[in-house]
Parts: sequence; C-alpha cells; structure tokens
Amino acid sequence: MPTTRIAGVLLAAGTSSRMGKNKLFLELGGTSVLARAARNALAAGLDPLIVVLGHESEKARAQLHGIDCTPVVNPDYASGMNTSLCAGIQAVPDSASAAVVLLADMPFVTPEMIRQVAQRWSGEPLAVSVYGDVVAPPILYSCALFPELLELTGDDHRKRVVNRHRAEALEIAWPASALADLDLPEDVELVRSVLEGG
Repeated sequence: MPTTRIAGVLLAAGTSSRMGKNKLFLELGGTSVLARAARNALAAGLDPLIVVLGHESEKARAQLHGIDCTPVVNPDYASGMNTSLCAGIQAVPDSASAAVVLLADMPFVTPEMIRQVAQRWSGEPLAVSVYGDVVAPPILYSCALFPELLELTGDDHRKRVVNRHRAEALEIAWPASALADLDLPEDVELVRSVLEGG
C-alpha cells in the first residue's frame, strides 16, 4: 500500500545483564547486532525507523552511523521495556498510519518477515507474529492504539494491549525456530553457526 506510511520502532535500550556485555555490539554476519537489526528494518521498507537507545547510548549511536534512522534516547530504560516502547511510539510522526515494533536481539527476524507484517496489514488494530503458540515481534500497532500504549503502565502492558485486541488482530505464523533471541553467550554461538550455515 504505497499511500500508507508505516514506521519502525526498534527497541535497543536494555542492559544485556544476562549476557555480561552489551549484546548490541556483538558481531553477527560481519556487522553488529544493532546495525544488522536496523538495516533489516530499513530493507523491509519501514519509514521512518526510530531506534530507542538507553544503556551505552553513545556507543550505540556510533554503531548506527550512516544508517538512515532516528535515534531516541530513553532516560528511563532501566525501568523496563515498556518505557522504551513509549519513547519510540511518542517519536512516531503523525503521518504514520502504524508502527512495527521490533527487538534488536531477534537475529532470525528477516527483512521479508518484517515486510510481510507491514504489507499484509489492512487496517486491523494489530498485526502480530506468532511463533508456534508465542506472540512476539515484529508486531504492528495501528496508530489508533498509540494512546492506549502510552496510557498503560507496568512492564507487561504491551501484552495487555495485544490480548485486549487479539480477536481483531491479523496473525502471521512463523517457524518457532525464528523466535530465538540473544540472552546468553551460548545463544550467540548458536546463532552464528546457523547464519554461517554450520
């Protein structure tokens, strides 16, 4: 839908506490986890791309040099992901009809997956990705839900919004294996072996 503008909100503010170092700066496929996620979002056609930073925000901003995105620093990132989501949604321009929310540490989410979520959306309140029986990003929120996202508090408020509108949502199924994220050092080695064909 060429007349529909869909923004991207890439959440990349966390402390990577379980990893022991900032996972955004780890190398995957010749680039950092953060830069790879941002480029994938842009390759899917999301415009504009808002990247929410927090922990080590200046180093993260440097990783985004030359990538067409709008970094937004969430000073309250330590209070939970909900604060980063709110910061990102607040930065979405009024000209956008919806926003696709992404997590920087889901390396198997491809540009094609993100593009499918955006292109198959036809005005529903939500378009959700389902991995087996798990709902996870990329998730598209219609601009009609932005006030609801911004009003709610608590770190699970995203799930409450999804659950409230799930019956009206567009659902897109992906293989459960694509749900993998980067939490522990062994996760990184597993992802690298898959991406490198090992």
